[in-house]
Amino acid sequence: MNQPMTVPAGFEALIPFARWNLGTADERTSARREASEADLHALYGGVLPHIEAILDACDAFPLGELPESHQGIFNIALSMAEVAPHIEFYRGQVGVPYAFEEQRFVAVHGRDQTWQALPPNGPR
Repeated sequence: MNQPMTVPAGFEALIPFARWNLGTADERTSARREASEADLHALYGGVLPHIEAILDACDAFPLGELPESHQGIFNIALSMAEVAPHIEFYRGQVGVPYAFEEQRFVAVHGRDQTWQALPPNGPR
């Protein structure tokens, strides 16, 4: 998203990570691949202390009914989940070592807004 991100009260520390407020899996994967190792470490280190609070705040709403006020922090949490394996397992590498080219894998719902919680086979 290229617009200013608003966050619920108590989550102001996440505003510096607004560039990771990405609503689709395709956007998050692309951002991770285009990021530097330092970018990944900054996101991981900055968001990890807040992850439980983010999930608790988002869990207060029914699946698929997340209000706009919480979508930014939800998207940042998903970006952190995208980045976490690259910090925890791949020593900060932006790609997956010894793997097929990631561009060859196409997510079924990669273009869908994740917060909408679409069923596995699409809208019904």
